[in-house]
Amino acid sequence: MTELAFYRYLFECFAFVFGAVVGSFLNVCIYRMPLDLSVNEPKRSFCPHCKKQIPWSQNLPLISWIALRGRCAQCGGGIPFRYFGVELLTALSFLAVWLKCQPPGPWMLAPPYWILVSLLIVATFIDFEHFIIPNEITWGGVGAGAALSFAIPRLMGADSMLNGLLWSLAGAGTGYGLLWLVVEAGKKAFGRKRIALEKETPFTWRRQGDDAELTVGDDRMVWSDLFYRETDRLEMRCAEAKIADATHADATLVLFYNRLAIGETEKALDDLEEFSGTVWEIVIPREAMGYGDVKFIAAIGAFLGWKAVLFSVVTGSVAGAAVGVAAILARRRAWSAKIPFGPYLALGAALWLFAGPQIVAWYLRIMLPPDF
Repeated sequence: MTELAFYRYLFECFAFVFGAVVGSFLNVCIYRMPLDLSVNEPKRSFCPHCKKQIPWSQNLPLISWIALRGRCAQCGGGIPFRYFGVELLTALSFLAVWLKCQPPGPWMLAPPYWILVSLLIVATFIDFEHFIIPNEITWGGVGAGAALSFAIPRLMGADSMLNGLLWSLAGAGTGYGLLWLVVEAGKKAFGRKRIALEKETPFTWRRQGDDAELTVGDDRMVWSDLFYRETDRLEMRCAEAKIADATHADATLVLFYNRLAIGETEKALDDLEEFSGTVWEIVIPREAMGYGDVKFIAAIGAFLGWKAVLFSVVTGSVAGAAVGVAAILARRRAWSAKIPFGPYLALGAALWLFAGPQIVAWYLRIMLPPDF
């Protein structure tokens, strides 16, 4: 092995191991961020079952999960495969970034790209599980992308620090503006969905702490997840509705996040613990996508520029539609089911990072005539 080959191999090993270590921290973010827990306190990871902190000797990335067979050494509780998967995915992503950027390539772009793929991984797993993308990932990503584009103009293909910053902000603005228009236009065109149930179906609204849960048949929904705007309203055509001490037959309930109206009567939901009945039709408010996706594509644009924004939106839409159709064909999707869009935007951004321009060139060669 030549000296050059040795150093190339050494740096490749470093990228993989460093990625696995970062992946361990990303698992902390994925678990704690949606629960509003600090990612710094406690400093060491803890078992999600017994809550005991895990000693460093049992917290070695990749190795510990395999050695302990996916179980906590203290209580024997199962540790989901996701923890191992995130560490392995991050390690492979860091290695792929280094292979793309290593000398004689633009090696200085490896750290910014490592930060980007970390944001993509955290956003993907949180959005799949909780249908949110935290502001630390979205607005934090916009800030990091802009700062890094200023410090390393080559990230934007720019020739000066100022131009790097401006192109980064242009990418973020393009992403935010594009999906903001989609959200607003989608609300006007498809902001209400009417579901006619096959038969009269029991429903129950029940308070759960500061929130509530609506159960219709076998479907359970968190109340706050149904409302994105103060003007959103959910309508229920009921054969019967039991509210407080009154029973209403053949009634229409008009529900807002904090109140309900039935006929001329309005009641604050804070004054109710539960109401129930049977329903045969529901009209629910809906959005084309959440504003977390709008901010997320802005973060992608801040790192990769406006071309990556367009590529990620198109690719993510195609991938999301394909998965949605496959899910419908595989089994009947519940009317209340939601599809997170963030993971598909992350997929589009990752494709652009590693092969986007080549994919676009290949597509244009196929679609355009030779003499175009």
